Amino acid sequence: MKHLLLSAAMILAATAAQAEFKLDTRYTDADGDMVADVPSDPAQLVDPAQLIFAYTPVEDPAVYAEAWSDFLAHMEAVTGKPVQFFPVQSNAAQIEAMRAGRLHVAGFNTGSNPLAIACAGFRPFAMMAKADGSFGYEMEFITYPGSGIEKVEDIKGRTMAFTSETSNSGFKAPSALMKAQYGMEAGRDFTPAFSGAHDNSILGVANKDYDAAAIANSVMSRMIQREVIKPEQIVTIYKSDTFPTTGYGTAHNLTPELQEKIREAFFSFNWAGSSLEKEFSKSGEAQFIPITFKEYWSVVREIDAAMGVQYTCN
Repeated sequence: MKHLLLSAAMILAATAAQAEFKLDTRYTDADGDMVADVPSDPAQLVDPAQLIFAYTPVEDPAVYAEAWSDFLAHMEAVTGKPVQFFPVQSNAAQIEAMRAGRLHVAGFNTGSNPLAIACAGFRPFAMMAKADGSFGYEMEFITYPGSGIEKVEDIKGRTMAFTSETSNSGFKAPSALMKAQYGMEAGRDFTPAFSGAHDNSILGVANKDYDAAAIANSVMSRMIQREVIKPEQIVTIYKSDTFPTTGYGTAHNLTPELQEKIREAFFSFNWAGSSLEKEFSKSGEAQFIPITFKEYWSVVREIDAAMGVQYTCN
């Protein structure tokens, strides 16, 4: 198994340009923290009778509905409101749900955070971390034993799975890397396939439906722990530096009091013995820590700049 380590600077070797991060015109950012301000006009604030929560798209939503059950019961106790788990089918659907006011609390995957913030008024404030405070995941290029792919260059002429175009480790970072470091582009040098989710890509490689895939290794760790796949079904040919993981937060227009209670729910949750611990301890997570988009997502915005990503909202 060959492990390579890539720094953010190497990913960005193709360009030194910095994309200007702008919010959609429906939002303001008076304090310069790069996220939408809470509306000052009380008429624009919402205090829903029921909170809707969505975790980033996954192959089997039922697994994660159960995993989040204890946490959502805790959020109900802290906020005094019922909370419904909403299984989303795609990053785009999740962003649109918050933009349309149908989603109040969410975990957006790493690559979707900038677009969710720019287009849907998402205000992230928390991220999962290990007990020692360390956090994040690595992007890996994986294949299956006997595929004939032993290094990144061997992907040429083969089929490589990505998740979706908004995913950091599932599309944006690997695309930037392959172009900058290996001179390879999808459609010209290899055939791209979009699976929709990291677990779909991992299963596709394990079952030999895809020759290779770019995935988040935290998802793969949990799948191995759940015995969805076996370690011997996967070969890693590339491993990146560490990226921030899923960002958790609220819609910008919830009342300040409700937003504060939701924050309290995240940071007061006791992981010990919970359904959340049972699932996410498989990839090492043990707590929620406070984060800011401006600081923690700077490398992701730089990758977007390298790819010429525009945060436009339809």
